[in-house]
Amino acid sequence: MGLRKGFTLVELLVVIAIIALLMSILMPALARVRNQAKAVLCLSNLKQWGLVFSMYTEDNNGRFMSGTGGECWDGGMGYWWMTPLKPYYRDKKIRLCPMATKPYYEGSVPPFGAWYTGCDEVGGYRVDIGSYAPNGWICNPPLGWATLWDRPTDFNWRLCTVPQAATIPLFLDALWVDAWPLAVDDPQPVVFWLADEVNLHEMRRFCVNRHDGYVNVVFLDFSTVRRVGLKELWRLKWHTKYELDAPSPVWPPWMRRLKDY
Repeated sequence: MGLRKGFTLVELLVVIAIIALLMSILMPALARVRNQAKAVLCLSNLKQWGLVFSMYTEDNNGRFMSGTGGECWDGGMGYWWMTPLKPYYRDKKIRLCPMATKPYYEGSVPPFGAWYTGCDEVGGYRVDIGSYAPNGWICNPPLGWATLWDRPTDFNWRLCTVPQAATIPLFLDALWVDAWPLAVDDPQPVVFWLADEVNLHEMRRFCVNRHDGYVNVVFLDFSTVRRVGLKELWRLKWHTKYELDAPSPVWPPWMRRLKDY
């Protein structure tokens, strides 16, 4: 009988090493492709949000919600926009960037976590989650109010029919339910930041490194949807008195490699 020749141990180890090498080369490429696909889905979600805001303003003479919480119970939890918009969409998944679908209470960490809010309602307790938020300066506070949530109301856009609407951020990737950015805001010192303070450096809520140095944004014209560099956030027209030529902040180490604008 002829002898049957098999693989030697050395040959098996060489094959395993080659497979491991190929995997180490392919896995980062596959991860990049997967993340790019999620970024495309994120942009698609924001296009739908543009339609949601468009329908709302069409039903309200071009005006945005007041932001006072008068439309719903709020308590600083973002229901000033969530509740008025709920009749305009059904799929709750569009509230979530595909890169951030797991809420913080389930163990996720920023920037890849979803915010969550809760409020008492008749018959139980509701929890809403999401990973997008609106630019708070879109609000239409009651006339005569000098401030809204301790923020000056003369900064507010109020209407969707404003000049250069395609340059004004409306809705985007976020760490919390809303934010009122200022040109003097500093970025967070570390990428995994969630030590938020109300009315202090709220640009940090939008400076979310989910898409390799970019966030996805739908603008006030409801149709312009694009990715925005994290440093570019400081060069967008957030409110009526925002100074586009204001000095850039001192970038923390984690942002220094990112593209300048």
